[in-house]
Amino acid sequence: MASDKIRIKDIAQRAGVSVGTVDRVLHDRPNVSKTAREKVEKALEEMDYQPNMYASALAYNRDYHFYLLMPSHENEAYWDEVEEGAKGATDRRRDFGASLHIMYFERFNAASFTKTARECLKENPDGVIVVPATLEATRQFTDKLHEHHIPFILLDSYMPDLKPLAFYGQDSFQSGYFAARMLMLIAQKEKEIMMMKLLKDGQVGSKQQMNRETGFRHYMTDHFPAVKISEVDLPWDQPDSYDQLLEDFFSKHPDVHHCITFNSKAHIVGEFLLRSNRRDVQIMGYDMVPKNAECVRQGSISFLLAQHAYMQGYACIWTLFDAIVLKKEVTPVNYMPIELLTRENIDFYRRENIG
Repeated sequence: MASDKIRIKDIAQRAGVSVGTVDRVLHDRPNVSKTAREKVEKALEEMDYQPNMYASALAYNRDYHFYLLMPSHENEAYWDEVEEGAKGATDRRRDFGASLHIMYFERFNAASFTKTARECLKENPDGVIVVPATLEATRQFTDKLHEHHIPFILLDSYMPDLKPLAFYGQDSFQSGYFAARMLMLIAQKEKEIMMMKLLKDGQVGSKQQMNRETGFRHYMTDHFPAVKISEVDLPWDQPDSYDQLLEDFFSKHPDVHHCITFNSKAHIVGEFLLRSNRRDVQIMGYDMVPKNAECVRQGSISFLLAQHAYMQGYACIWTLFDAIVLKKEVTPVNYMPIELLTRENIDFYRRENIG
């Protein structure tokens, strides 16, 4: 008999107990003798009974408030996609009382993260998705979440010591190692490559970018130790200076034909190369955002590494729902695919939904 057609009456008859006893066992209520519980559990096992968790969740008739803490952003397609994914999954679960509240903090600003985290705690959320700031600032927040027994998921940057319910993002070290290997397939004869960074107060945007760079440098040290890696640092909040800084760099380094960056802004260099008509230089970067995609089509970006931003946001909500509402066990570490996009396959890249 299919489990979705098994009635409580059928279970009671097989176990030799009342319908009320079966109902109490199924909902883990008290006032059931050990003998009766064992009879019901044996009957459930023999009948291969699988409870309809979705029906049970609807029966509770309560609301679930999920919060997403992420960097404030404007016209940044990566974070836009994360948001849209989280909203899409919430819409799929709205009938179960799920709602999403997005709270923003200022990137590169630990104090802003801490302030936003405090505001989040005041709302007494059922579950939280956290894009980490610094380790210490994030730890102060997640310690409070643990203290209040609020499950949380880390997105984008993995900090296992914080003991999250789950993580979604790339294996950033492996991603950087892979990026170096792919780049050197076309740059193996080069003596120098350029590494572009966006910095604020001497820092890159995330721990993930730092780990990507570490993986990249490990590969280069292991396989191309003689290749010089020359950095060009662009100030995060001074976009008007980019063209001059890049012009100065390429004028001083005429033998550079390949570049790498570990953020989603490869198009800064890509668009500069197109404007300056430098057809013998290409950059490799991250994320399938529209400006990057267009540079790939125009030939100034050689490769993009995609990490399914929409899928990450979607999966985080889905996992919170499974763990909190349906009481399911969830997979703790979820690495996104490392996908290489080129001019030939970029138009076939699509979002993916989970569930």
